[in-house]
Amino acid sequence: MSRQQKIVVIGGGAAGFFGAITCAAHTPGATVLLLEKSGKLLSKVRVSGGGRCNVTHHCFVPSVLSQHYPRGAKQLKDAFKVFGAQETIDWFAERGVALKTEADGRMFPVTDNSETIVDCLLQEAKREGIEIRTGTGVEKITVEAPPSHTPSFRLQLSTGESIRADKVLVCTGGNPKSAGYDWLRALGHDILEPVPSLFTFNVPGSPLKELQGVAVPRAKVRVASQKLEYEGPLLITHWGYSGPAVLKLSAWGARYFQQQQYTFTALINWIPDFTEESLRAHLQQYRLDHPKKVVGTNPLFGLPQRLWKALTNLAEAPPETRWAEMPGKSTNKLVEALLRLPVEVKGKTTFKEEFVTCGGVALSQVNMKTMESRVQPGLYFAGEVLDIDGITGGFNFQAAWTTGYLAGRGMASAPS
Repeated sequence: MSRQQKIVVIGGGAAGFFGAITCAAHTPGATVLLLEKSGKLLSKVRVSGGGRCNVTHHCFVPSVLSQHYPRGAKQLKDAFKVFGAQETIDWFAERGVALKTEADGRMFPVTDNSETIVDCLLQEAKREGIEIRTGTGVEKITVEAPPSHTPSFRLQLSTGESIRADKVLVCTGGNPKSAGYDWLRALGHDILEPVPSLFTFNVPGSPLKELQGVAVPRAKVRVASQKLEYEGPLLITHWGYSGPAVLKLSAWGARYFQQQQYTFTALINWIPDFTEESLRAHLQQYRLDHPKKVVGTNPLFGLPQRLWKALTNLAEAPPETRWAEMPGKSTNKLVEALLRLPVEVKGKTTFKEEFVTCGGVALSQVNMKTMESRVQPGLYFAGEVLDIDGITGGFNFQAAWTTGYLAGRGMASAPS
């Protein structure tokens, strides 16, 4: 790549910065310009993880790591062999940023402050001589082919000016509206329609609405009549249900839920270690061992007191009923409430500020080793603009670091 090469990176998020930094580090002679349409750089990095930034996940086997992506799993498996979670940890460590692992596998900077990550990326971009312009969007890309037949690009900017680039990296993130991808369709790219991912369930008629704030460390949420289910921590909210079990289920079922217009029946299993047979046997034994204990005031299975009481109320067990007097009909209803509590979902709520879309540029049109477009040479993609999305836990950032790195390296090694 000659010293005159001009690289333009569109998008000042995690993928854009990582791509720009990697490209500049591998090609000292190139000019790298990063454009961000808003006035803020790395805005998702700042708000992620409650302002702590969930950088990646403690998972170092590429084939296992890739299983956390409802879209892009197959293509990311090889990509993670080149730049996975360990490489991410090492990259930040080499720049003075240490990461720590929490009990659930999520990794954060030891400072518990996302600004640590933001500052590291900004300093690295400055050190590599990357020019950064905010408040500058790209409205159109035109391909120009000089006599040498090596394509270059003309970028029409929101400021009214136009600039030339030898190579372009698109890191504009997920867009909730299909029309937001029209400028990429114009360059010949297929777009998988964007739909929301990572959202909570609205249940206006929830039988447990009064229990907002109550959480269980492990529950299984399943969609009635579907194979969609996920197990993990569950939180009862004033609007319905949230927590990792719901958020991760929303990612795996993103397209199905959109087709159902976010109206469906979910079944909650509060004690996923039990089958119906083993649960009935357990309750029968407890009844024999503790006949005089009041059903509603002595929680079983480690469930929170308020939740247990609400479930026994749903089972229509009279308030002061002792186990010896528990009607068979109430026992049957309690079994149902514990293993298959039906809740009618009617709508969704975006999870905090962490908006994620399912959909984007079709991966079949991207060389996943270099992130270069198979349709338009010299054009590259990284991050959520691609049809890649992960569940919560640091996986979306890892995809951004990985694809950004591969794109940056790909642009550096590509012939000029």
